[in-house]
Amino acid sequence: MSFAADSCSAQWDDAGLPALGTASRAAFWVALEQNGPWGREAITESHLDPGVGSALAQACSDHGGRLLLIRRPGRHVDAGTAEPTVLIAGGLATDPWLIVGSVDDPSQLLRTPWPLLAGDDPDAVTEVLDTFDETRDPALLICTNSKRDVCCAVRGRPIALALQEQFPGQVWECSHTGGHRFAPTGIALPSGQTYARLTTESAASIIPAERNGEIPAELNHSAYDRGRSVLSPPAQAAESVVRQSISETSLRALSTELQPDGDGWRGQVTHRDGRSWPVDVRRMAGPELKDSCLKVAKPSSFFEVLVAG
Repeated sequence: MSFAADSCSAQWDDAGLPALGTASRAAFWVALEQNGPWGREAITESHLDPGVGSALAQACSDHGGRLLLIRRPGRHVDAGTAEPTVLIAGGLATDPWLIVGSVDDPSQLLRTPWPLLAGDDPDAVTEVLDTFDETRDPALLICTNSKRDVCCAVRGRPIALALQEQFPGQVWECSHTGGHRFAPTGIALPSGQTYARLTTESAASIIPAERNGEIPAELNHSAYDRGRSVLSPPAQAAESVVRQSISETSLRALSTELQPDGDGWRGQVTHRDGRSWPVDVRRMAGPELKDSCLKVAKPSSFFEVLVAG
């Protein structure tokens, strides 16, 4: 596969539009290892039993979370995994945590205590999922789902492959995360912080920063920071812009409260040290662009955030 100059991500790169507020919304993430090919709808178009995949995806969705498939970078053996690895990231709104384990059968995940995944107590989850343990090693998921959009595979797969030796067991290819127009894209766990337009060099900075609960300084920019998945899109944009304006790298330093205001949102972003900034968030019209390689161009949009003070 080759990278086309008129691909969706190339068009968005050329337009120079911000990635603010485009992280997929999720209060927690469940990432299930599944080898072999993935179809456009990977959860139900892979070697994973489609009934189990549908049930798991629905359970996640019902409780505000997201299910992804993951696989190790490199050649994808067209066979199942005896005991697939599972990553579960929760507590995103307070103190993010990550647990890791394996299952004999993916259907065993249906007994997950879903309401507890948004909470701040991973021990309560591992009491039920007793083959799981909390880990301090963060993970980086790089979208490579070519059947969903070729940009993800052509631009994302080389990055995952390049990083696997530097961070063994911590970098994974993953199924569709949303936002292939910003490929290569990545999600850091446990924070749920989502990134756009990665390079091998910038992606390599994510895991060390994530270990400290931070965003890399070089990615603390509107072109690369898509936001934290636990927030609403306008809140993602507002928090990101304030973080960038004060050069704050901690992902836990800010909290955001917004209310609808006409065709936008108003509110404030507050720092844990007591400082606060009034913000005005609007969705602006952009040029006609493809938001997927398989679609025709249409009017685009992006968030604009005005910060007072």
